[in-house]
Amino acid sequence: MKTLVALACAGWLTVPNADPPSTWPLAFGMTAQDVANVLGEPLVYDHGRPGNEVFHVTVRTPVPGLYPVDKRIWLQFRRGCLTGWKNDWRRPPRWF
Repeated sequence: MKTLVALACAGWLTVPNADPPSTWPLAFGMTAQDVANVLGEPLVYDHGRPGNEVFHVTVRTPVPGLYPVDKRIWLQFRRGCLTGWKNDWRRPPRWF
């Protein structure tokens, strides 16, 4: 029975368009506008001086389950170019 449940879960995750957005299209050296275009979401300024900023993007992910999950991506820019990023999975507060 455990094998059947595991196979069902694996099959659900392989359904087309069910996978969460990833950061694979990001590349070092991209500008903030390039990153916003690739991710399809506007960047939200967090802190830093002009040219050396930290931004984040919150993307809703279609994770199967009873609760929604958001994916926040933190983006570090130096001299106007992307130098690093980090995924931050979090659960929003319950609404019920």
